[in-house]
Amino acid sequence: MPTWLVTGGAGFIGGNFVLEAVAAGVRIVNLDALTYAGNLDTLSALDGQSGHRFVKGDIGDRALVAALLVEHEPDAIVNFAAESHVDRSIDGPAAFVQTNVVGTLSLLECARDYWKSRGDGARDAFRFLHVSTDEVYGSLGDTGKFVETTPYAPNSPYSASKAASDHLVRAFHHTYGLPTLTTNCSNNYGPYQFPEKLIPLIVAKALAGETLPVYGDGRNVRDWLYVGDHCSAIRAVLERGRVGEVYNVGGDAERENIVVVKTICALLDARRPLADGRARESLIAFVKDRPGHDRRYAIDASKLKNELGWSPSVTFEEGIARTVDWYLDHQDWVKRVLDGSYRLERIGGAA
Repeated sequence: MPTWLVTGGAGFIGGNFVLEAVAAGVRIVNLDALTYAGNLDTLSALDGQSGHRFVKGDIGDRALVAALLVEHEPDAIVNFAAESHVDRSIDGPAAFVQTNVVGTLSLLECARDYWKSRGDGARDAFRFLHVSTDEVYGSLGDTGKFVETTPYAPNSPYSASKAASDHLVRAFHHTYGLPTLTTNCSNNYGPYQFPEKLIPLIVAKALAGETLPVYGDGRNVRDWLYVGDHCSAIRAVLERGRVGEVYNVGGDAERENIVVVKTICALLDARRPLADGRARESLIAFVKDRPGHDRRYAIDASKLKNELGWSPSVTFEEGIARTVDWYLDHQDWVKRVLDGSYRLERIGGAA
């Protein structure tokens, strides 16, 4: 049974990854600081299971991380831990630098020292996989896609902090030989996503019959990736990826934001019609755009497909229907997440 140290494993993507990994027979040591986006309810199915050990803590706590590495001797570290919401980075960029840059540096130093202490076989097998974002590449025009060699051009404090962490991971491989892997993914969606992100936010507001805010003209384009497909891509890279390489992960599902919102409206109208019979599209309201809002992202995942045989298995139409149904069936989870620290209000207007 392999052992992996997963950081940020109580968050959206990390939580889904942990649930799937434990089900596949991997022993997980799960380190999460439980900030606003971390939620132990996501992991409740693992209560009492010997294959999952949860530890509350920060990746910047070197003593804690070093102790966990010595105690559990993981075969890999998978780093999901990050401040991840663009709007929050506009209001408070310092927290993003602290976690995404300083925290990642601390984690890398602990990983390097642990890796060097291992015997030859264990040292050769060890991997450090860093989960990042396509936002580090900046914004695309109407055509083209991001590839692994696209120059970095981050446009928000969030993406700048993730770009810095990516560079640190690369530097630790080239300087110290640490066997690193990096994945840069497109926009994820699916179960357990914190409801300040577009899709769960729109689901929550549409269910309540509230106004549905859409930034700008609604025509910003994202490549949507179902979280289960992202998790399978990470496992493929961890198990078969070439050391030191970067792999882009995309869902091959470009959609304008307004199309995503209208799709959610139609799904909810069919499943839970409003009492007054209104179509939920009538609730859409265009609001002032986010400062520095990138116009279009699109991922070319052909390297991942050609080298490792991975491709997305869930279409956007399938995935968004599954996601809406999950939120309808898990309203208790949503209510517990909305504990008072976030009430679906707009953030990110500081600029």
